[in-house]
Amino acid sequence: MNSRAKGKRGELEVAELLRGMGFEARRSQQYNGAAGGADVEHNIGGVHVEVKLTERLRPHAFMEQAVRDCKGKRIPTVWMRSNCEDWLVCVRAADLFALVDRLNAARLQARPQVQPPAPQAE
Repeated sequence: MNSRAKGKRGELEVAELLRGMGFEARRSQQYNGAAGGADVEHNIGGVHVEVKLTERLRPHAFMEQAVRDCKGKRIPTVWMRSNCEDWLVCVRAADLFALVDRLNAARLQARPQVQPPAPQAE
């Protein structure tokens, strides 16, 4: 499998993982083809998703690319895996709590707002 096809497969898998977690997500390169853009578009505000499907994991190099691509405007995350392994998500320690806040905010926005039943008159 060539690197372009492998990259596409990884991006589709990550988009599916995010949808399975309750977020909106789709592979972005098929829509805009912009170099330096996020690999997956989603509804998690302020988070950049870089996807790497490769046998040789190089988290620091991957994170450098994510940081460069998001230009300081988003929290860089790297979703990576080797063949036949589970997906790993890499985030800088300094960004961890901000990422958790943004994940929670996106999940709350995605949930339908259910109103509690009105109290019954006795």
